[in-house]
Amino acid sequence: MTAHTAAPYGLTELNKESRMGATGSDTAAREVRCIDLSDFARRKAQITEELWAAVVEVGFFQVRHHGIDLAHVQEAFDRTASFFALSAEIKARHPLKKALNSGWESRAQVRPSTGTADQKESYQITRPHMAGLWPAEEELPGFHDAMLAFESRCHALAMQILSCFAVKLGFDAEFFTRAHDPATPAYQSTLRLLHYFAVDPAQQAHLGLWRAGAHTDFNCLTLLFQRKGQGGLQVCPGKEMDAQAWSTVVPADDVITCNIGDMLMRWSDDQLPSNFHRVRNPLPDEYQGSRYSIAFFAQANKDQVIEGPGHKYPPITAGDYIQQRINANFKAY
Repeated sequence: MTAHTAAPYGLTELNKESRMGATGSDTAAREVRCIDLSDFARRKAQITEELWAAVVEVGFFQVRHHGIDLAHVQEAFDRTASFFALSAEIKARHPLKKALNSGWESRAQVRPSTGTADQKESYQITRPHMAGLWPAEEELPGFHDAMLAFESRCHALAMQILSCFAVKLGFDAEFFTRAHDPATPAYQSTLRLLHYFAVDPAQQAHLGLWRAGAHTDFNCLTLLFQRKGQGGLQVCPGKEMDAQAWSTVVPADDVITCNIGDMLMRWSDDQLPSNFHRVRNPLPDEYQGSRYSIAFFAQANKDQVIEGPGHKYPPITAGDYIQQRINANFKAY
């Protein structure tokens, strides 16, 4: 399959993404470092250096002993599966509001890299914009409260990690925490529930379809929860972008896979790389069923101005930045 040729976009990040649609090649498994976050307050200086090194060299890392109990993760996955098991008619009552990055969509995300729709459905939870978008209590008892509680746990962990990067960038430790304040209407961090469809045998060899086409994330930091046995995530560090050499990240229940997004790369004056990743279709000898994952996207409040310490890029508000990325990725709603 050849790379999809897209019209020029308004951001450098999007023009780069539009060139990443080729199949590329699989390489040997690359080390994605796993950072131990236990005893965080006492070990913060050490953890900061380990996180910085992992990000600068690969752009992806995993964390363990991160403070989110495995039982809470399991509950979140159970509730995710329950949501997607609802009928299409019920889910359609809560449609994606693209401008607000909230609600349900199915096969609506068309990556600039591929020009084809990702083979998945998703449900975005963005706290200030959920009016009318929650399933009714009789449809999914306890869903609203449980998912907001899980979102809050993810936010706390993301701010902990971002505090390490703030210090290394010369900001104060609470800089990014203030920039991601959930108490204001400008909050736009998102918890995204994802269901990748079981593979239709008739489409197994159709290389034009991806569970998720090659992309970088829009945000500052992504926390990705995966299920053991439901693989497909591949990464391609920037130094290997031209060759499009991809490595598989093996999922595990007890770690969280993390990556830097374009917003933080810009905010860091490119010191912290936002690298490409994708979710490929399973191979014939692999599990062909549904794949579930949960992603928390820490993206700064709409009114925050993104400007790095060295002023490499012109300032832009986080709201304008995210909107440009969403507009390039989703069909009209």
